[in-house]
Amino acid sequence: MRGIARFFALAGSFLLIGPATAQPAANAGCAASPSAAGTQTWSCDNGITIVAENGARFELKDANRDGHIDSVELSSKALLIEVPKKPRGNPFKVLTPQAIAAVRGTKWAVDVAETKTSVFVADGRVGVTRRARGHGVVLGPGEGVDVEATGPLTVKTWGQPRVDALMARLGQ
Repeated sequence: MRGIARFFALAGSFLLIGPATAQPAANAGCAASPSAAGTQTWSCDNGITIVAENGARFELKDANRDGHIDSVELSSKALLIEVPKKPRGNPFKVLTPQAIAAVRGTKWAVDVAETKTSVFVADGRVGVTRRARGHGVVLGPGEGVDVEATGPLTVKTWGQPRVDALMARLGQ
C-alpha cells in the first residue's frame, strides 16, 4: 500500500482547459475533436486519450511543466481515459472533489456526481483513494468503487447494465 500512497502526491502548477468545449490545448500537447453522441475526444501527443461526456467540466494539468498533461481535475460528469503503459515515473491522475485515481497505463472511467465519485476500470489497474487521503484500494478490470465523504471504499464488480449506462454516456 505504500506504493499506492505515493500515487497521490499532488503537484501545484496546471494548464487550465475547462469544460469539454474548452480552448485549444496545444500547449499541453493535446487537441480536441467532436466524437460520438456529443462527446469530445482529446488526443494528446504523449498517447493519452480522454473522452469527455457532453457538458463535463474538467481541467487538463501539466504539473511538471514539460508540455504534456499528467493529470485531470474533474468537477462534474464523466471522462473515459486511456493511458499507455509507462514503465516508471509519476502515474497519470484524475482528481475529483471526493477522490484521486492514479495509474501507469490502463483504460478507465471516472464519473463525478454531487456527493460521489465513481471509478470503473475497463482494462489494467487503478489505485483510488479519497481526496482527503486515507486508505486506498486497487481496482482491476470490471471492478469499480463509489467514493463518498465517509464510509469504506468497497471494490465491487460492476454489473453489465451499470457499465453499459456509463459507457453510453461516453459514446462507447
